[in-house]
Amino acid sequence: MADIKVIIPAINEGDSIGLVVSEIPDHVSEIIVVDNGSGDDTVANAKKSGATVVMENRKGYGFACLKGLKYISEQSKTPDIIVFIDGDYSDYPEELDKIVAPILENDIDFVVGARKKSLRETGSMTPQQVFGNNLATFLMRLFFKSKFTDLGPFRAIKYEKLKELNMQDTTYGWTVEMQLKILRKKMSYIEVPVRYKRRIGISKVSGTIKGTIFAGIKILGWIFKYSLK
Repeated sequence: MADIKVIIPAINEGDSIGLVVSEIPDHVSEIIVVDNGSGDDTVANAKKSGATVVMENRKGYGFACLKGLKYISEQSKTPDIIVFIDGDYSDYPEELDKIVAPILENDIDFVVGARKKSLRETGSMTPQQVFGNNLATFLMRLFFKSKFTDLGPFRAIKYEKLKELNMQDTTYGWTVEMQLKILRKKMSYIEVPVRYKRRIGISKVSGTIKGTIFAGIKILGWIFKYSLK
């Protein structure tokens, strides 16, 4: 059986993190919650639910993901597959098996859980999220002939392929950087439709004007940077 580890970046997700961890399938070998400087009971609830907790006080989604990967790289045995999922309970953790299936069954390198409109709970994505996501994936199709329709956070990738990407973004550009590098390196990829619901708590990105603008700038910046290479 493939060795699968899950990385969950989290900041102030005390009300949701236990639900996310507890609903991840039991065959996952380790669930790593990277606490990004929470001021609530995120750490305590993650530990109580059985997750490994790693601390990263430098604020940023990418910083948290990179810290999780550093923790994994220092282990004596590395996994076959890494799954990323948010800690806000907007995804359905039990759909992890659906996310990793193309890797296990068809040797695909990378899978994105695509938040199809028909599967999204009303209000689960803000209008600015929908617009930004559509714009980013349109530009990726225009510049790179991409087939991506979403920058969804629920995703799986072969660990060795992830190492090849040499991920660098420390904030909101993490997801699009990964997908652009997948395209550049001509790795195989596929989208799998997943359900999506209203998150628990307030988003640190789409829940604030500053977060929304900064995320948009970062994402578009990565796309234009790669389009000029």
